[in-house]
Amino acid sequence: MKKLSLRTVSRQQIIDITPQIKDFLSSQKAGSGIVLVFSPHTTAGITVNENADPDVKADITAFLNKLVPQSPSFQHAEGNSDSHIKGSLVSFSQAFIVENGQIQLGTWQSVFFMEFDGPRTREVWLQFCNASLSQNP
Repeated sequence: MKKLSLRTVSRQQIIDITPQIKDFLSSQKAGSGIVLVFSPHTTAGITVNENADPDVKADITAFLNKLVPQSPSFQHAEGNSDSHIKGSLVSFSQAFIVENGQIQLGTWQSVFFMEFDGPRTREVWLQFCNASLSQNP
């Protein structure tokens, strides 16, 4: 397993972590299998989406803020319930197909770490599972 360290600079931020995942797969000499990308934080998430137009990230953030705004009516004492809800909606992990050492993504896709309660130092955990380990003889 590899632990990536990320430093976010704002309360909400979307960071492309595709290059770090590719580096990890290269270091593992990955063949074919699955790479699991996991955020061990309840106020952050992992998603895949378009990376060609930066307006997509801005639109996602704006929509999530409209859907789940910060609110003094939330009971959680830390005042970040909106961040917990957004993390649950986005999801804390994603699994991706790896073929011949390469993460399989669509033409415009990238993998993103989504910060909802920064700025903070965060981790993303990566685990590669080789397909040959799960095949029956």
